[in-house]
Amino acid sequence: MPLKIRLYILYRRISNAVRPAIDWLVATLAVGAFRLVRALPIDRASNTGAAIARSFGPLLPVNRLGMDNLRHAFPEKSEAELKAILREVWDNLGRIAAEYPHLDHIWDWDEANPGGGRVEATGMEYFTDLRDDGKPAIIFTAHLANWELPAVCAARHDLPTTAVYRTPNNAYVARRLLKIRRGTMGELLAAGSGQAVAFAMASVLEKGDHLGLLVDQRLTRGLKIDFFGRPASTNPILGRLARRFDCPVHGVRVVRLPGNRFRLDLTPPIELPRDEEGLIDPEGAMRVVNEIVEGWVRENPGQWLWLHNRWRM
Repeated sequence: MPLKIRLYILYRRISNAVRPAIDWLVATLAVGAFRLVRALPIDRASNTGAAIARSFGPLLPVNRLGMDNLRHAFPEKSEAELKAILREVWDNLGRIAAEYPHLDHIWDWDEANPGGGRVEATGMEYFTDLRDDGKPAIIFTAHLANWELPAVCAARHDLPTTAVYRTPNNAYVARRLLKIRRGTMGELLAAGSGQAVAFAMASVLEKGDHLGLLVDQRLTRGLKIDFFGRPASTNPILGRLARRFDCPVHGVRVVRLPGNRFRLDLTPPIELPRDEEGLIDPEGAMRVVNEIVEGWVRENPGQWLWLHNRWRM
């Protein structure tokens, strides 16, 4: 066997042997940081996270990807304008990380005093309908502002919802995050591309419950649907489930407001295109969803995750 191959095999064996220890160490440090940030007041934590991310984020290689994405999306804007948007992106990411330990305290919307807290909301009449009509529904959102808040809202106000989330690669971190999330976000379902996940999503709707989906992530074998004027690999699962169950589909976005405040906007049921048989057209549905998300992002471009390679084929 050639020496190069033997060395590679040795490297892989050593890497596999030490990976659990490294993952455990990273998870332990992450939990320590979580507890430290949790001890800070919410505003101080958010502001500190923003300052750190604004300082160091632009130095990372992924910053170039963000600028490239912005140049394609907003060709009419100057380089100075695009850099300002990207600084806001880093600011938002730093705040999200620092707000994570405080999610259970951030959500303070009160029906009796809807504008008096850290969070305000529009479309809550549709939320009441969703909670009381006994029917299944799909609620989609995007990586805008603090995108964890819709799941917190559903859990806090007794809307039976299963939120689909992406699992961290570090198994120790994944287990600890799941424990934290379940305490504030209700039912959770780990995302994936297998049939088991699709079956689990369908089971949620079959029970008459609600399914929460993030719809602005890339899927390698997804539908090629325009997003900011370029084809983007789009997960068709929302359209397929909507067709199968013919259930209402709502969108919800989070907007970050000055003073570490937020607004949630819940849309009315969205009219989705149908085929000649009167059934929802999955691809047409995803075109409508992409258009809605693009409109949200255009309103607040600095609050979206431009660092994600959404357009890679």
